[in-house]
Amino acid sequence: MEQIFIVMLIALGVLAIIDIMVGVSNDAVNFLNSAIGSKALPLKAIMIIASLGILVGSLFSEGMMEIARSGIFVPSMFTFEEVMVIFLAVMITDILLLDVFNSLGLPTSTTVSIVFELLGAAVCMGIVKIVSTGQSLSILPSFINTDKATEIVSGILLSVLFAFTLGAFVQYISRLAFTFNIDKKLQSVGGIFGGVAISAISFFILIKGLKGASFISDNASTWIDQNQLLLVGISFVFWTILSQLLVSFFKINILRVIIVVGTFALALAFAGNDLVNFIGVPIAAFQSFEFFTASGMAPDKFMMGQLADNSVVAPFYFLAIAGAIMVYTLWTSKKAHNVVETEMNLSRQETGGTDELFAPNVFSKAVVRSMVVLGMGMNYVLPKGLQIRLDKRFEKPEQSKVKLAKEDQPAFDMVRASVNLMVASILISIGTSLQLPLSTTYVTFMVAMGSSFADRAWDRDSAVYRVAGVINVIGGWFVTAIVAFTTAFIVSYILRVGEIYALVVMLILVALLLYRSHKAFQKKEKEKKESELSLNRVDINSIQGVMSESSSQIAKTIAKVQEQYTSVIDAIALQDLKKLQRSRKKLKKIEKELDSLRGNVYFFIKNLDDTSVEASKFYILTLGFLQDMIKATNFIALSSFNHVDNNHKKLKFNQIRDLKLVDQKLQDLFNNITELFSQDKFNEIQTILENKESLTNTVDKLIQKQIVRIRTTETSAKNSKLYFSILFESDDLIKSTIGLLELFRDFDIETKNKTFKRMS
Repeated sequence: MEQIFIVMLIALGVLAIIDIMVGVSNDAVNFLNSAIGSKALPLKAIMIIASLGILVGSLFSEGMMEIARSGIFVPSMFTFEEVMVIFLAVMITDILLLDVFNSLGLPTSTTVSIVFELLGAAVCMGIVKIVSTGQSLSILPSFINTDKATEIVSGILLSVLFAFTLGAFVQYISRLAFTFNIDKKLQSVGGIFGGVAISAISFFILIKGLKGASFISDNASTWIDQNQLLLVGISFVFWTILSQLLVSFFKINILRVIIVVGTFALALAFAGNDLVNFIGVPIAAFQSFEFFTASGMAPDKFMMGQLADNSVVAPFYFLAIAGAIMVYTLWTSKKAHNVVETEMNLSRQETGGTDELFAPNVFSKAVVRSMVVLGMGMNYVLPKGLQIRLDKRFEKPEQSKVKLAKEDQPAFDMVRASVNLMVASILISIGTSLQLPLSTTYVTFMVAMGSSFADRAWDRDSAVYRVAGVINVIGGWFVTAIVAFTTAFIVSYILRVGEIYALVVMLILVALLLYRSHKAFQKKEKEKKESELSLNRVDINSIQGVMSESSSQIAKTIAKVQEQYTSVIDAIALQDLKKLQRSRKKLKKIEKELDSLRGNVYFFIKNLDDTSVEASKFYILTLGFLQDMIKATNFIALSSFNHVDNNHKKLKFNQIRDLKLVDQKLQDLFNNITELFSQDKFNEIQTILENKESLTNTVDKLIQKQIVRIRTTETSAKNSKLYFSILFESDDLIKSTIGLLELFRDFDIETKNKTFKRMS
């Protein structure tokens, strides 16, 4: 019988490793966001600092392991066999749930997931036990540690509101002190700010955190409790003096120091608080097995009351191994970068454009509208002079003439990054010291949102998108709780009924789902990399720059248009509905990418120097012609899809043959253009333009031919409608392509003439 449970332990060990990997992929955003978003340090340095924090923090987790053992359910009410089923169900559910959120790029709470998974599995086992013994369901609450569970859930919910409020308050005060002229203000307020920030971080992390470590004696913990004010005072004086010395004499940016210390501290707090979410359950299972083997009783008779003993200590080597796996995952996980990108997008200082990840919804519109009204009311109440003085503190200095590519620009400055790290570290460390598994995701995310709100990063152009993003993420957290509870309930019941056979099937299912998720994510990233138009990310300040940098993107876009046009014509000939649907999706994707470029025209023009304004006109016209080409092809795909989807009559052979003739001529044209733009052979554009009348005449003749068919042999109005639609849109496609070529020809000639005049 023991062999079955040894297999379960091995399975739990493997699941623990996988859970650490998917969990860190989601939670890495918590301690990387501020440092990466502010560009305070090179990425490699940030990763090294975070790795050290994780390794140290993993040793502070012992005080939190009680949550997995007895924080949610009452172990004395369950047998060893039932407890093992609960633990297996929790791990299987946790891995699948977190991987889904990672693939979507959404930060979710590993704490909420583990708490509600334990709750769901324990409730299921409690109901099964009650029903099998013929007792009343009214005794179900006795199986759950309701007081502790309520304390944990309420602590998590309150931390969301408190984190946003405190983050906003501290950021507002910090911005009033620093303004956006940070370098000028560092000499006067840098020392005090550094003293407050670093002393707060060091006290709550290195002092409070040490209380959770297994190697700290009871006497040391007692002394710390009795001398907290003394420690805070000494720490504040020391760090303030050191910060002022670093600023005044060594000319070191104290904000960068705070970000280094804060990143280390927050990574430490993450590991100390969240390691229980990944290995708490497997360690509890291992300890349960030790109690069971020592008892000599049957697995369905031995009750697990010993799990509630607080003197039970997690093996040190388990914590060390888990910390090493967390560090490895941090360096290798691509999904972690995906989640980081989501949070930085919602908190970045830059506003406007069309790069917002989330679409507005009813709630976000209502919230923004309410805040606008509230702001108008405050403007009416506050004295005008005070408003002007406050607004000046938030004025941004003129941008430097040295332009950076969009991906090299910080999402926000180091003041906000320091506030995020300081406030989040304090809140999480308080929770850790009180043995409350606060959600690090909830706390760090809401602190970041509160600080970005207070920093006026959410203006009228971006607020509705940012608020929608926050609502979507918070909504995802509630979904996490519901799905975690329900799935763990179902999985535990299946494992209870199916026993070892169900376990084998579940493990195979987990492996298959993770493999599919990994392949799907790889495919998505590959498509994103291949299809992404990057003209708006390049520092371009002249017509030559626009022509050179845009030519390769135009070649790619035209190649995609050519591919989808041919695909649509072939699909309409074969009545292939699925192929038409795929073409529509691809064209919509291309159109969205191009629309993103058009949305950033404002920023492109702002980056131009005074001598290169003509480049903006060229840039806008280029995007306009490309958009017209994509819209024409997209309309052809939509008309063809609707025709086939409605089961209308097929196009006749003669009509298909005529459309293939147009397709062939367009292929020849697009192949020539793709080669021309790929190699920047703008001087050969005129050769292609000499054949433009042949193309337009071909379409005109086919339109005339169809008119004759209608008067003689054509019997289907739907066929004629589709056929004319394809021809008219093909004509627009040709004209837009010709217009793009003529634009490049004219500007190429104009640029060369200007260059010649300057040289002469």
